[in-house]
Amino acid sequence: MKGTKRLTVNALLTATALLLFLVEMQIPPLTTIPGIKIGLANVVTLFSLAYCGKKDAAWILFARILLGSIFSGSVSAFLYSICGGVLCYAVMCVALRFLKKPLWPVSVFGAVAHNVGQLAAASVLMQTVSVFLYLPYLLLAAILSGTFTGICASLILKRLHKGKDCAV
Repeated sequence: MKGTKRLTVNALLTATALLLFLVEMQIPPLTTIPGIKIGLANVVTLFSLAYCGKKDAAWILFARILLGSIFSGSVSAFLYSICGGVLCYAVMCVALRFLKKPLWPVSVFGAVAHNVGQLAAASVLMQTVSVFLYLPYLLLAAILSGTFTGICASLILKRLHKGKDCAV
C-alpha cells in the first residue's frame, strides 16, 4: 500500500484497536485475578502485523497504547501497556517469521509475552518479585485469550482475502 490508502488503513486500524480497547475496559473482570483480560485490541495488532507489515503494525500499536492511556486517564496504564505491548509485538514478529500459518500460535506467544512484560513492569513499579506468583494463572489465561484473538485475526484475514468487495 502506498500514500493515502496506507494512511487511511492505518488510521482505521488504530481507531478499531482503540475502540476494542475501550469496549473491553467496560467489561467486568472475568476472574478475581488481576490482569486477566481477553485482549481484543490484539486482534488488530496481529491482523495489522500480518496484513500491513511490521512497521505499520508498530505504529498502530503505539498509537493505540498512547491514546488508550490518555482516554483511560492513567499513567500507570501506559507503563503496563507499553511494557506488555512492546514485548508482545517483538515476540509476535519473531514467531510470525517461523510460523506463517496458523496465526493462533503466534497470538498465544504474544499473549504470554504481554503478560510477562506487564508482570515485569509491576515488579519494577512495586519493587517486588512476588507479582510473578500470578504467572501460572496468567499463562493459562494467555493461552486461552491468545488462541481466541489469533483465530479472530485469522478469520478476518481469510475473509479479507476471499471477499472481492473489500475496499482494501
